[in-house]
Amino acid sequence: MATETTDLGTSEAPTKGIYGEWDSFLKTAIHEYYDRGFTSRKGNFIALIMASGQTAFSLAKDSVVDGTGTKKLAIGAALALALRLGLKYALGGPLGLVLSVAAGASMLSYFIRNQKDIVRKVGAYRTTIAATRGRFEEIQEGWRSGRYDATERNLMVDGLMKRFLVQCDEV
Repeated sequence: MATETTDLGTSEAPTKGIYGEWDSFLKTAIHEYYDRGFTSRKGNFIALIMASGQTAFSLAKDSVVDGTGTKKLAIGAALALALRLGLKYALGGPLGLVLSVAAGASMLSYFIRNQKDIVRKVGAYRTTIAATRGRFEEIQEGWRSGRYDATERNLMVDGLMKRFLVQCDEV
């Protein structure tokens, strides 16, 4: 894999972290959104997880396997995906290993009480995610074609991350 030297003289792998691939970017965004105050925006977080699709399961799996994520985030992401796939499959399938009964009951209760609001937000989050992914791919294409160097690309991706998080708050 080729590396590129930035203006600061450091060598950087072009596909490392949020800068290289969409899934890493989205996982980081979900994690940062969680860190910014999950308890005050449970409905928004559940809707964001549901809108992110399979990335939520991947995030939960990564958090449990490598130990870098928080247990609550892993449980919340797995539960939201389980709700999306149906409670029947979650309790009988492999997701049942990840979920705890208490956290599952709490999130399920919250989801049921606020179902209309959460389902309404899922569509808005899907639109936001799709638009952000399109912009992310444009930035990557510009970098691959040589219009941007790695430093410019990284700054644009950082800005895109901040804008995405603001848009998530606004939904």
